[in-house]
Amino acid sequence: MRNNYSRRKFIKSVGFGAVSLALPDLMVPSGRSENRPNIIFVMSDDHAYQAISSYGSKINKTPNIDRLAKEGTRFEQSFVTNSICAPSRAVLLTGKYSHLNGMIDNGTTFDGNQQTFTKILQKNGYQTAMVGKWHLKSQPTGFDYWNILPGQGHYYNPDFIEMGRKKRVEGYVTDLTTDFALNWVNKRDRNKPFCLLLHHKAPHRNWMPGPDHLEKYENTRFPEPDTLFDNFDGRGSAARDQNMEISKDMYLDYDLKVDSEGADKELFENEKVMGKWWNKVLSRMTPDQRERWNRSYGPRKKEFKRGKLEGEKLIRWKYQNYMRDYLRCIASLDDNIGRMIDYLKGNDLYEDTLIIYTSDQGFYLGEHGWFDKRFMYEESHRMPLIIKAPGQKKGKVSSDMVLNLDFAPTILDYAGVKIPGDIQGKSLKNIIQGKTPADWRRSVYYHYYEHPSPHNVKRHYGIRTSRYKLIHFYYDIDEWELYDLKKDPQEMNNVYNNADYQNIIIELKEELQKLRKKYKDTDETKFLPGKNRKINHKGVGAKITFKYPYDKKYPGNNPNALADGWQGPDKYYSGVDYSVWQGFKKNDLIATIDFGKEIEINSVSAGFLHNIESWIFLPDAVEFSVSNDTNFKSIGKVKRKMDIKSTLVLRKEFELKTEGICARYLKIHAKNIGFCPNWHKGAGEKGWLFADEIIVK
Repeated sequence: MRNNYSRRKFIKSVGFGAVSLALPDLMVPSGRSENRPNIIFVMSDDHAYQAISSYGSKINKTPNIDRLAKEGTRFEQSFVTNSICAPSRAVLLTGKYSHLNGMIDNGTTFDGNQQTFTKILQKNGYQTAMVGKWHLKSQPTGFDYWNILPGQGHYYNPDFIEMGRKKRVEGYVTDLTTDFALNWVNKRDRNKPFCLLLHHKAPHRNWMPGPDHLEKYENTRFPEPDTLFDNFDGRGSAARDQNMEISKDMYLDYDLKVDSEGADKELFENEKVMGKWWNKVLSRMTPDQRERWNRSYGPRKKEFKRGKLEGEKLIRWKYQNYMRDYLRCIASLDDNIGRMIDYLKGNDLYEDTLIIYTSDQGFYLGEHGWFDKRFMYEESHRMPLIIKAPGQKKGKVSSDMVLNLDFAPTILDYAGVKIPGDIQGKSLKNIIQGKTPADWRRSVYYHYYEHPSPHNVKRHYGIRTSRYKLIHFYYDIDEWELYDLKKDPQEMNNVYNNADYQNIIIELKEELQKLRKKYKDTDETKFLPGKNRKINHKGVGAKITFKYPYDKKYPGNNPNALADGWQGPDKYYSGVDYSVWQGFKKNDLIATIDFGKEIEINSVSAGFLHNIESWIFLPDAVEFSVSNDTNFKSIGKVKRKMDIKSTLVLRKEFELKTEGICARYLKIHAKNIGFCPNWHKGAGEKGWLFADEIIVK
């Protein structure tokens, strides 16, 4: 177990040569001012409450997180408002639901100009820092210091962006995040109180364990969830249609660390990821790290090849190895929570520091056969929350219903700062002090937006009380689900159409509507994906031939999709409907359009998709040529004007005015970016070009 760093190892891991970097074991004054506590908010990523021993975990022990629970308050009914990474972080910062802070899904960009609790703390004498996983795309604001992982970050030798400067650092991400955080605490202005957001990547997918825990649990067989082989009878189409099943949606190499090469093609077709991408992840390791990794995972690879598993045996094998890697990541996380606690105690900071531990949401550990989150079902809706506050009664357990919406006002309340009226959460300070307000909430509201998306979890919103959960799935379906959590805690039986619950449904719908009005979220059409549009133009019905074929995975519904009269929307709030888009992987789009006869062309344009999160880039340029035979003449080129690094998801049209040119044939040449650039998370991988319609007027 790693609880302390030697001086030499610490300096080497952070990559600095200056001995002036203070070490975690230095004695420093607390920095408190006017009895205001220091604040450390620790957020892990995808840490399920089922994997914390103080929450009764049956699969692992978390002794250091349990230390906080023994000296603080553990919340039994803690819930997320939108179970996905980036939106949860935006709710933390703003104390507002996703529809108000604008961060509805992982595809949007956080508006850093808006009010956040860290900005308020800054104005009231606190020094603030953000270290670790940010995942909000925009540059952090409201912090005196920040050092963040770009995107999801990497487990081994990750890049960090420190105050705008990107640098790769040797080491394991959980250790490094703690190193940087404690280093900042040592360097801070000790005459002011501080607020540190310490955000860990672990245990996010793809669950790469640290060097200290590569063999942990190797001989452990974990108890299987009762619902591991759930067939989704008794639920609606949303539970059946998702793409987050251990059985078919995990990648052999990236997730399970075995070679997909040579695996049965038909059996594992949906579970393979490009070997080049997985090798790129592994290539970040030093030779010593790689040798250690290969030594640890060699037996698993041999077991997989030797086993030739199918059916339930294969699912059980996947589950056991998923759990080993997931829990190994948590072991490193727990070690580093211990490092933080030991540092605070050793430097006379612990008693006077407000410490909050949580995850950005819950997670599925094989329940219903799933991994990931998103659903309002219990495992992803419920999140761990432990708060150790100065002067509080130790070992308290609260059954009050709380939300991640409450983090910002709680921190402001402990800091002695007035809570702005537009913050939608409530301070938990009175609950921690054993004085739950008489008007405390009896129900919580939830709203998930990210669909269409790779995991295919339908959009839904709902209400949860202490006993019941009512969910409405909407947009491309219209289905309601009701669960009696007292009789059916595993949420296996939707009783929405059961006559015995009709009065309950009426009451819950009334309360749901009250909550939607209270939180100003009554318009469920506001963030819907734009609809594909039908357009009439001279080129509709033309015959198209390609120099390079489009990818079979994205055919746009038909071979002549570029002249079928359908185009995508201008902007996307969430997800992309790919039905009208033809995709070209690495290749340029070079197509000849035959109108069947000579026509007058006054303008021509082509629409392209920009969605760099999915490695889809606008073309560098689009050139148009015309002909009445086979000799084409260029009539103009339109260059890309938009910043290729933009994280917006939108349709961009490349248009050329042609002033009465007559021709039978039109040729379009759209220049693909080719390979993802160095700044992109898929650097070196093949980029995509997506086109929807060539419009001729």
